[in-house]
Amino acid sequence: MGGTRAVALLALGSFAMGTDAYAMAGLLPDIGADLGVSVSLAGQSVTAFTLCYALAAPLFSAVLARWGTRTVLVTALVVFVLANAGTALTGSYAGLLGTRALAGAAAGLFTPAAATAAVALVPPERRGRALGLVLGGMSAGTVLGVPLGLLVAADAGWRAALWLITGLGAVALAGVGAGLPPVRGAAAPSLRSRFAALARPRVAVVVAVTFTQTVASLGLYTYLEPVLHRVADVGDAVPYLWVWGIGGVCGSLLAGTLVDRTGRPALLAVALLGTLAAALTLLPWAGAVPGLVLLPLLVWGAVGWAFVVPQQHRLLAGEAGEGHAGAAAVGLNSSATYLGGAVGSALGGLALAHGLDARWLPLPAAGVALAGVLFHLIAVRVPAGPAGAPGAGAGADGRDAGTDPRDAGADGRGTATDHRDSNGTGAAGGATATDALERNTP
Repeated sequence: MGGTRAVALLALGSFAMGTDAYAMAGLLPDIGADLGVSVSLAGQSVTAFTLCYALAAPLFSAVLARWGTRTVLVTALVVFVLANAGTALTGSYAGLLGTRALAGAAAGLFTPAAATAAVALVPPERRGRALGLVLGGMSAGTVLGVPLGLLVAADAGWRAALWLITGLGAVALAGVGAGLPPVRGAAAPSLRSRFAALARPRVAVVVAVTFTQTVASLGLYTYLEPVLHRVADVGDAVPYLWVWGIGGVCGSLLAGTLVDRTGRPALLAVALLGTLAAALTLLPWAGAVPGLVLLPLLVWGAVGWAFVVPQQHRLLAGEAGEGHAGAAAVGLNSSATYLGGAVGSALGGLALAHGLDARWLPLPAAGVALAGVLFHLIAVRVPAGPAGAPGAGAGADGRDAGTDPRDAGADGRGTATDHRDSNGTGAAGGATATDALERNTP
């Protein structure tokens, strides 16, 4: 099989993963009604998916590092197809949670392995485009796959949408299983190196702020349909999900350019997080003017997807970006992304279950985003650790605020010097597949 065709099949698998990760948010009312549970309880199926994704990405990548990449991909796709078929067939709430957990674990295993395969299947000069295609499938799943799944569900029920996702995974499985050659990429960082990265103050601050952002953004997204129904009496959420997704694509494409032009990735990350808090705060009152609700949705999608780019630039620049230390740091950041989504979904479900009107759910989410801003502003002023300690100099000297040119990728160790990397779609020639994956994870 040619490299281009193989990469296209990997992109299809990523598209299925992205659709599966986000489509459930629009199906929760139907799922709850069918299984006899509340929307808040149905939302815990999203928590199960994202939590297992967060745990599977570092755990399985380390444990299965000795497996061939092709074997990992086939295994992940088999589990993904079976899990989604199980969700489509389940008649119980316990079955729903179990199958969503398996699907999340499969997605967490597939995504880094697909990036590794993309690097191995094409010449070095085409790696950026191959990675952009494979990893772009995840965001495309949100922009195209989620509305498509909801349209199918509107005509044939929520189970039909799960069968659509199952079919996409099955096509990717057939192609990868039949034609993908054995490939091996760079070794994944060990679990020990991932945890050791947290000893670096700069890394710990970035990961913690990422966690707060995803608690607010992805956690609230889980309950977007009931929120829209209460805010603006929205009956069909599909057009609104389109707006959110289009904003996300625009934000992710523009974020790299902003990082290059400003040279202040940390400052940009804080500005995006503050803008997210403002958009979520506006949302409960946007229904007072017809069509106004589209504005905070567009801004929310744009800043939510753009946020990862400056965060990953900070981790891959300077001290945190060398060799396996950088890979371990961005691995932690990716796990924090999905762990934050899981925690946000769980907290949102608890709030609704205890009587909070869905209209007001964006306000506590905005509070969490604002708390992330305040935490960052306080953390960058903490005095540096002892000389020679991991991450020493990460506090008062301002490097974590983006004033050190290494944070902007000014030296050869950073990633912003390669314009393919600055927008999160490529990889420098010496980067590992894991590095490239994490730069593109939403």
